[in-house]
Amino acid sequence: MALSLAVLSAPFLSFTKCSSRFSHCAAAATALFRTLSCTPLNPSPLPRLLHSMATASDRSSPLQNPLHFPSSAIKIPTGGAIKTVDSASNGSDHPSLVVVSFYRFADFPDHASFRKPLKDLCEELRVSGGIILAPEGINGSICGTRESVERVLSFIQSDKRLKGLRMVESPVTPEDEAIHHGHTSSSPVGAGEDAPFRWDHVRVKLKKEIVTFGDPSVMPTKMVGKYVKPRDWNALISDPETMVIDVRNMYEIRIGKFKWAVDPCTNAFREFPTWIDEQFEMKKSKESESASTEDGTHMQSENGKQKSLPRVAMYCTGGIRCEKASSFLLSKGFKEVYHLEGGILKYLEEVPKGESLWEGECFVFDKRVSVEHGLVPGTHKLCYGCKQPISDEDMKSPEWEYGVSCPYCFSSKSEEEKERARARQRQFETWGIIGGPGKGRRNPNPVKSSGEDDSKSRRFPNSI
Repeated sequence: MALSLAVLSAPFLSFTKCSSRFSHCAAAATALFRTLSCTPLNPSPLPRLLHSMATASDRSSPLQNPLHFPSSAIKIPTGGAIKTVDSASNGSDHPSLVVVSFYRFADFPDHASFRKPLKDLCEELRVSGGIILAPEGINGSICGTRESVERVLSFIQSDKRLKGLRMVESPVTPEDEAIHHGHTSSSPVGAGEDAPFRWDHVRVKLKKEIVTFGDPSVMPTKMVGKYVKPRDWNALISDPETMVIDVRNMYEIRIGKFKWAVDPCTNAFREFPTWIDEQFEMKKSKESESASTEDGTHMQSENGKQKSLPRVAMYCTGGIRCEKASSFLLSKGFKEVYHLEGGILKYLEEVPKGESLWEGECFVFDKRVSVEHGLVPGTHKLCYGCKQPISDEDMKSPEWEYGVSCPYCFSSKSEEEKERARARQRQFETWGIIGGPGKGRRNPNPVKSSGEDDSKSRRFPNSI
């Protein structure tokens, strides 16, 4: 067996010696050799990700009655690389992939110590994506084989404070799976711009908040609105007495929203509190905060008159922003505050298109860009100049330049910024990664003065 594996890998190793330009292929050949030498295992099926949860009014804490994976379906990682090569589900030589978005608000002051073991496990299992750790909890979206993703999620929930992650699973198309596994024409090591995530890369970041709101007094662990299941959402927002608020940003709302939804026209989530204060003419000072009636449904406005506060139903992509937004509204005196459980993603997964009140596509924060009903990939692409979704019609504009600008950012970018973007795009087209094959490696012959050879800096300008 070892001899046959060596024979299979020999052409790849020989190829890497043909040219110094392609020396970085050795890493890909090594990875292939390791994959071929793995022993297949049958991954256990990923259990259902969301279960019924009690509303905030039915429990003493919004984080009681947490979600759990069945113990029989999850195995806590015990070290050693995963060795799954199960191709039965997709008929290929590679295991099928899933994308799982998740979050959990919790008291997590020692979050920084969790970063390294989590990142090491993701890299060991080749789970890609992005994860944020903060004193208030965890937020992330990852892609990998079912078994690998299960093991990462299980590891996260092995910390009791993070047990009960709120999660939504999305499918990965066969085309994206091929790219994710490194099958690109432009590079043997890069995943390509159309992959859900770079196959070999996971980012685990430390931040002050898992979703930036800018108000540390807002704590979803203490107070949160009432969750509404997708099947009950239509009835709630169809009621003319309900004010439906989209908690996302303008570029997200531009490509899709629920019928009757109000757009706060925010560029960032931290602008939402200001919009609420202005929309409902709320005073900022303590002396003039709330002048509630007996049922608590009125608040004093700036002109001294009582202002009736409506029933509010909010929604966002996966539910995380609504946790903070609903907590904020309750602190402002709103009494009827509801939000869509699981967010738009769960609604598009569970509600048939024929019964849906959703219009357009839903923006997602990975390389799928947007999804439609059934969570199938949408039609929008991403402008790498401003990270906003763009349609086929947008790409007909003279302001559209691939990898550089689009109609939404063209006028805000200087020519210098556009030229840097063009340089990065040339690097990607040539090497499949920005910065060239030497990215992340120490230059053995650093340039010490302007008179010495600077061919490398000319060859790989603006490396990041």
